[in-house]
Amino acid sequence: MMYSLEDLLHLMNRLRDPQYGCPWDIRQTYATIVPHTLEEAYEVADAIERGDFDHLQGELGDLLFQVVYYSQLAREEGRFEFAGVIDSITRKLIRRHPHVFPTGDLYAPADSPRLSEEQVKERWEQIKAEERAEKSDAPEQLSLLDDVPSALPSLSRAAKLQKRASQVGFDWPSALPVVDNVREELDEVLEAMADNDSVAIADEVGDLLFAAVNLARHLKVDPETALRGANAKFERRFRFIEQALRDTHRPIEDCTLEELDALWGEAKRQEKNVSSCG
Repeated sequence: MMYSLEDLLHLMNRLRDPQYGCPWDIRQTYATIVPHTLEEAYEVADAIERGDFDHLQGELGDLLFQVVYYSQLAREEGRFEFAGVIDSITRKLIRRHPHVFPTGDLYAPADSPRLSEEQVKERWEQIKAEERAEKSDAPEQLSLLDDVPSALPSLSRAAKLQKRASQVGFDWPSALPVVDNVREELDEVLEAMADNDSVAIADEVGDLLFAAVNLARHLKVDPETALRGANAKFERRFRFIEQALRDTHRPIEDCTLEELDALWGEAKRQEKNVSSCG
C-alpha cells in the first residue's frame, strides 16, 4: 500500500484534532512553524548539493508537510484549504507561461513558436510587474522592492534587491566596475578599523558583503550557493586538520597557528590532486 496526498491531509487533520490530536501539533501556529520550514528547505538543498538522492524523497516529503501544515491552520480559520493552494500556484504558472499555454488552457496543445530563454525571462519579469501593480491600491506609489521577502537569507535578499533595481537601469554595466566597488568598500572597512569605530565597522562590513553579492550576481554566481560551498570547503579542510592531529596524538590546542596553517595547505594540496586526477 502506498499512501496518497489525501492520506497526508487526513493525517494532518488528525494531528490537529482538539480532543485526540498531538499536544505539540495542536499548539503550533504559523509563526512557530516557520523555523521548521526554513530548516526543511535547507535540508532539501543540502541533499541535492551532496548528491544524496537516496534521502531526497524523504526531505521533499518533510518540506511538503510544511505546506500541508500551513494549509491546515488556514482551513481551521476559514481562510483557505490545500486545494486552494494547488489551484493558486497552477493558475499563476499558467499565467506566467503564455508561451506554453497560449490560450490559458492547461490541457490545450501548445502551438505557439518556441521562445528563447532570454525572451522567456523578459516576459516573466513583465508579467510579475503586472501582478505587483494589480496588488496595489495605488500603483503610482508601488516600489519595485515591495515584494522581495524580508525573511529571505540576507545574501539571497541582497541579490534579489539588486536584480530588481537593475530592471530600471540602476546597476553597474559590467563586473569590472563592481570589482572596483568591492575594493572601495574594503578600504572603507580599513578606515573604520583605523578609527576603532565599532558602529562604522559593522556598517562598512555590511556594505562590503553587499558589494560582494553584487559581484557574484554579475558573474552569474548564486551567492547563497557559493557561500554554502565555501562553508563546506572550510569544514572539510578543518576536519582534515583535526584528523591529521588525531593520527599523531596531538591536541589541536597545543599547535601553533603556523602548524595549523601548514596542515590547511596540505588539505588544499590533497584536494587539488584529487581534483586533477578526477
